Amino acid sequence: MKAVVQRVQNASVVVDGKLVSSIDKGYLTLLGVAKGDSEEQLQKLMTKILALRIFPDETGKMNLSLKDVGGQHLIVSQFTLLGDASKGNRPSFIGAELPDRAKELYEKALVLSESQGVKTQGGIFGADMKVSLLNDGPVTLLLEV
Repeated sequence: MKAVVQRVQNASVVVDGKLVSSIDKGYLTLLGVAKGDSEEQLQKLMTKILALRIFPDETGKMNLSLKDVGGQHLIVSQFTLLGDASKGNRPSFIGAELPDRAKELYEKALVLSESQGVKTQGGIFGADMKVSLLNDGPVTLLLEV
């Protein structure tokens, strides 16, 4: 399981020309589910994401978490994080989980984030999404469990 976590001033998802979700200050998380990933791995990853201290405190040091700053969370499923382009120029996605199971874990990620008191929104699983963001910092982390 892989996640790209970006600290943002705002982020949004548009599908078929319609705004489906948007957040203000917080995290945009791109979530990639690999074959065989478990709910335990998802729990570990979400716990880590929500505990990250990547917002500045009063001295400018990255020392505050998403919850500390009252931030919001936008989670977008992105199987292409599991792409392998080590052979040739066209990536292979055989490492990505099958859609039904990936969707199940993605939806659990939304619930886990919301259950921790964080206003959480998501994209539309499997849709062609237009994701916009204003990266803050920029601060971008790649996490893998």
